[in-house]
Amino acid sequence: MKKQILTAIVISVFTVACTKSTTKTEQVENADGSVTTTTTTVTETPNTVDTAKINNAKEDVKAKVDAAGNKIDDAAQKAKDKIDATADKTKQDLNKAGQDIKAEANKVGKDAKEAAKTGASKVEEAAKKVKEDLSK
Repeated sequence: MKKQILTAIVISVFTVACTKSTTKTEQVENADGSVTTTTTTVTETPNTVDTAKINNAKEDVKAKVDAAGNKIDDAAQKAKDKIDATADKTKQDLNKAGQDIKAEANKVGKDAKEAAKTGASKVEEAAKKVKEDLSK
């Protein structure tokens, strides 16, 4: 509310300060010899708005807003590019890790098969020895 009152006062003072008054006094002598005095006051409010300045200010603001928008767009594009690059690198790293895990799993699987094969052979040999010992 204070701002509205203050704004109204400023506008009023500006309007009054920009008002130009001219007073004209005319004396006319009548046919009977008497003098009639007429006072006329002309009040002018000059057009203090310079549209050229307003248009220049509008163009300046528009140019600055466009420049700021371009900077924001550039920053957003750079951030997107960095995010994309990071995502691609992460994808490659994950693929490599998956391949490494698969290779290790295959190796472990082969080692386990070999161990099972060796163990089975040993069990068979032991069974033959037990069978021979029982036969004697």
